[in-house]
Amino acid sequence: MSAESPGARDRISRLRRAFRHWRWQRPFWAGLLTLLAGLPIGYLPYANVTLGQLTVRMSTTAGSGSLIIGVLLIVLGLTMWFQPVVRVFAGVATILLGLVSLPVSNFGGFLVGFLLALFGGGMSVAWAPGEAPAAQPAKDAGPAPDGGADGEDGAAGPDGGEPEPATAGAAPDQESRNGRHRAG
Repeated sequence: MSAESPGARDRISRLRRAFRHWRWQRPFWAGLLTLLAGLPIGYLPYANVTLGQLTVRMSTTAGSGSLIIGVLLIVLGLTMWFQPVVRVFAGVATILLGLVSLPVSNFGGFLVGFLLALFGGGMSVAWAPGEAPAAQPAKDAGPAPDGGADGEDGAAGPDGGEPEPATAGAAPDQESRNGRHRAG
C-alpha cells in the first residue's frame, strides 16, 4: 500500500493547473518582481549591519520616504496580480517609484530594489492578455499528391498546383529595383 493516495495527487495536479491558469491571465512575474523590489527599498534604510564589534546603521534622513516607497511598490505588485486591467498605470508608477528610490533610499536599496522595480514595471507595461484561439474550420486539402510522372515526391506549391521553385522569391528580374535588393 502506498503512503500517497491517488486522490492527493489529483488534487495537487488540479491546484497546479488552476494556479497556472490564474497566472497566465495577469502579469504575474511583473508583480512578483515589483513585490520583491519593495522589500530592499523599504527594509534596508532601517537595517543595522553588525560586523564583529562594529555596528553600521544604514538609516537615512529620508527613512520614512523609503518606507513609503517600499510599501507602495508592494501594493503595486499586488495590484498587478489582482487588478490586471490597471497594469499599465501600475507599471509606470513602479518605474517612477524605482527612479525616485535612487536618491531617497540608499541608491534604491543598493540598486537591487531599483533594478527589480525597473524590470517589474517594464514587464507590466509590456504585458498584454492573451487571446483565446478562435476555432478555424479545416481547409479542404484537395486530392492527395501522387508522386507524379515528373519524379517529384508530390510536394505541391502553395496553390496546390505546380511545386514551388527552389528560389522561392521573386523572379531574378524583379529582385533588383533601383539598386535595392531583397534580404535573404
